[in-house]
Amino acid sequence: MRIGIDLGGTKIEILALDDQGRELMRRRVSTPRHDYGAIVAAIAGLVTGVEAELGLAGTVGVGIPGSLSPATGLIKNANTTVLIGHPLDKDLAAALGREVRLENDANCFALSEAVDGAAAGAGVVFGLIIGTGAGSGIVIDGKVLRGRHLIGGEFGHNPLPWPTVDEVVEAPSCYCGQKGCLETWVSGTGFADDYRRATGSPVPAPEIVAMAAAGDAVARASYERYVSRLARGLAQVVNLIDPDVVVVGGGMSNVPSLYADLPPAMVPYVFSDACTTPIVKAVHGDSSGVRGAAWLWPAANPAA
Repeated sequence: MRIGIDLGGTKIEILALDDQGRELMRRRVSTPRHDYGAIVAAIAGLVTGVEAELGLAGTVGVGIPGSLSPATGLIKNANTTVLIGHPLDKDLAAALGREVRLENDANCFALSEAVDGAAAGAGVVFGLIIGTGAGSGIVIDGKVLRGRHLIGGEFGHNPLPWPTVDEVVEAPSCYCGQKGCLETWVSGTGFADDYRRATGSPVPAPEIVAMAAAGDAVARASYERYVSRLARGLAQVVNLIDPDVVVVGGGMSNVPSLYADLPPAMVPYVFSDACTTPIVKAVHGDSSGVRGAAWLWPAANPAA
């Protein structure tokens, strides 16, 4: 049995899979986001509870909103800030009496879709979650590309490529300390911020999409700017790693027109005579993170 944990800012979800990837059990609890010790205890409690109920022991993988620093072995870059500076993998291993594998939640998303989702069978997979933020990961031949600093595939904190003069001037500040990061442009939040800059009105991204589809000229212009920016960002990914498929999750993945509008918008920026990279919606949706955490153990043998 494989057990996956999705540690989010508001909830902790656990999923148990059998060796064929079939769901055995799913549970979730609220995240005690301001108490590190309570987070460790909650995860350990979920694991032991599920194992007791099923009468099986399992491997444990955890998707986190951040990553382990290879320099210190401590959590960094986590938007659940109470995790920062703690050896979460070691603390969970001590609580459960076994090795626990940790991975960035966007990497877990990409792995889930590569194993048995929208990109099943593909060699090189780029997974992009565009919702409140813009997280991403790369999976090659079924393995997460982690990188030397464990930031492999970090799409959202690169600058918007081929910016217009207005985009240089208007580049929004990012929480990372830079300006004009892709996340500030192509997340659902960034899309809504663009419309607000144009109109002065705070309107959620889904409503802007609906207004654009209904013929509202200002909303349509904001949508077209969004498509251009995301297409330029994805073209840069194609130029760098040339993925076999791009899988999209998060709130903006629910905009059907993107899958038709993005490919032609990428063509002028891709260094090739053609661009045929499929852009597809995630199969497992919000469950991809917890499924990918379970698949951090690729074989039934915990030593694999």
